[in-house]
Amino acid sequence: MIRPATPGDVPEILAMVRELADYENAPQEVRSTEEQLHQALFGERPAAYAHVAEHDGRAAGFALWFLNFSTWRGKHGIYLEDLFVRPRYRGEGYGKALLAELAAICVERGYQRLEWSVLDWNEPAIGFYKGLGAIPMEEWTVYRLTDEPLRALAGRQERGAGASATPPL
Repeated sequence: MIRPATPGDVPEILAMVRELADYENAPQEVRSTEEQLHQALFGERPAAYAHVAEHDGRAAGFALWFLNFSTWRGKHGIYLEDLFVRPRYRGEGYGKALLAELAAICVERGYQRLEWSVLDWNEPAIGFYKGLGAIPMEEWTVYRLTDEPLRALAGRQERGAGASATPPL
C-alpha cells in the first residue's frame, strides 16, 4: 500500500534516510533531525512531501519529493529527492508503486516532469529506472554549493538595493 506520509511517519522516514545514506556510502552526510524533517513536511508552508510504502503495517520504503518548475514548458514538475525501499522488501514492487504514485500526481495536476538523480555506480537502480522508460540526462551535470563555498558566495552578494527578492520559506 502506498499512502501520503503523516507526522507519525517522521521517525521512520528519517531512519530510512539514514539507511539510504549508508547504502550510498555517505552516512556522515545525514544532518537532518526529526524536527527539521517534520517542519519541512508538515510545517505551515511545507517544502517537501513524502509517500510511504507499507508492508503489513510497517514502512517498507518511501519517496520524498518537492515541486520544481520548467521555464521551457511553463509548468511544475516533481523532483524526487529520495526513493528508498528497504532491502528485505526489494523486488516486491514497492519502488515501482511509489514512482507510479508520483507519476499519477504529475498527470492529475498537469505537471510535465518527474525527475531525479542517481549515482553513476548504482547499476541496480539505473536498470530499474530504464526499465520504467526513464532516460538519463547524459548531457547534464549536477552542481552543488554547500557549507563554506555556499557561505563564501553569499558573503560576496551585495546587500541593500540589490538584495534578493526571494520570499522566505
